[in-house]
Amino acid sequence: MSIVTHLLNAAEPWVAFRALQDLAGYELTSPAVQTIRQNLLAHPLVTGLIDEMQDWPGTVLNSHKSAGQQYHKLAFLADLGLTREDADFSILSAALERSQSLDGIFRLPMLISQAHGGSGQLDYAWALCDAPLLLYSALKMNLVRDRQLAIRAVETLAAMVRDNGWPCVVSPELGGFRGPGKKADPCPYASLIMLKLLALTPAGRISPAAHAGVETLLRLWAESQNQHPYMFFMGTDFRKLKAPFIWYDIVHVVDVLSQFPIARTDPRLQDMLAIMTGKADADGWYTPESVWQAWGAWDFGQKKQHSPWLTFCIERIKKRIQQTQGGLSTCL
Repeated sequence: MSIVTHLLNAAEPWVAFRALQDLAGYELTSPAVQTIRQNLLAHPLVTGLIDEMQDWPGTVLNSHKSAGQQYHKLAFLADLGLTREDADFSILSAALERSQSLDGIFRLPMLISQAHGGSGQLDYAWALCDAPLLLYSALKMNLVRDRQLAIRAVETLAAMVRDNGWPCVVSPELGGFRGPGKKADPCPYASLIMLKLLALTPAGRISPAAHAGVETLLRLWAESQNQHPYMFFMGTDFRKLKAPFIWYDIVHVVDVLSQFPIARTDPRLQDMLAIMTGKADADGWYTPESVWQAWGAWDFGQKKQHSPWLTFCIERIKKRIQQTQGGLSTCL
């Protein structure tokens, strides 16, 4: 039995749900997918995440890398393919709309000290290392009524790109706050999640902004021994297999880049892919090499045995790239 067949029949409904669509090409409306969908929506781990959204936005944001933040959990629900039709997200939707700035960008409660350039007061604000992910989730899950306002927000953020990707940018509420890097440097993580946002649409995937972002991440990989903007390294820890997509690591970067036709045949992406696929066991499974403690209950939240979800993510990446090499250009 092939590894893909195992994934299509996985006991974990989040794996089977996405594998049927992204690896086997089943439509969402197909009976097989709908059966798994019901299992997915009834699973305690998934209902637990949905229930948490009733308390949006949760605790005050003090670290974008904190994997337990509600906006990271919301992005995972979006990655799974859930929408507002799958559960009661009315409280979440209303809270998101209340948090929107005049230009449509969603904001989160943040407390930045005066010593770090902030006001020292609790403010609703956005940074380019969270706003793209909120827009990604809201648009993918159809969570807001004024979709055009959210799309204009995407355009506003996309326009902030420079020749070397997206810089560290924050909303006016955060004053002069900036991460630990040079002003002229790109922020690798902001560039990564901006690309994730732009990958939602065919036009976004071939836009000049996307091209600049893709080239930035590929160049940072090629120059990873001496280029570490904003203290984002691409060394040993970066290369560890890890899920879900929270921060700046090899699986997350390759997953996003593989959604852009311009990147799929690039030798630098092929190099990253080879590092990942070289870690498969004899049966084709992948085992997490690093985990987020907040996700310990999930199949990817441990390092002792293979993870069906992590394996699915890498198999989907391989399929995207193989289809491009075979003359087809798709985005799953």
